[in-house]
Amino acid sequence: MRLTLRTLTLGTALSVALVLPALAQDAATPPQDAPAAGQGMHRGHGPMSAEQQLAHMTKALDLTSDQQMQIKPILAAHQQSMMQLHEDTSLSQDDKHTKMEALNTDTHSKIEAILNDTQKAKFEKMMARREGQWQHTGSQQPQ
Repeated sequence: MRLTLRTLTLGTALSVALVLPALAQDAATPPQDAPAAGQGMHRGHGPMSAEQQLAHMTKALDLTSDQQMQIKPILAAHQQSMMQLHEDTSLSQDDKHTKMEALNTDTHSKIEAILNDTQKAKFEKMMARREGQWQHTGSQQPQ
């Protein structure tokens, strides 16, 4: 069980690394209109949209426009797959966690392949920081 939780923590680090900084930043900004159809919710109510994730990554990693164009479909596909996985009632929780871990690992690898060495180092630090925050609180990461 402990190995499963650690694996889940590592596997979902990408999602958390992309969601939490925007949540903290959004807490300081006044509320805006509801998100457009198809966009994920944030401010503690769900995952960010692929566009919001990309905007955060662009700022945090100083992505070029070419990198943004390559990463955006990866984030969109990841978000779609996660939604389908979340809605799949035929799978047990353990099976969902296993598939989520594989999906996050695949997405992480695809994104890292696009980053330069400096960006990879920043990306890994972001993920490690998020993993440490989740381990410190003892909470289960959002799905």
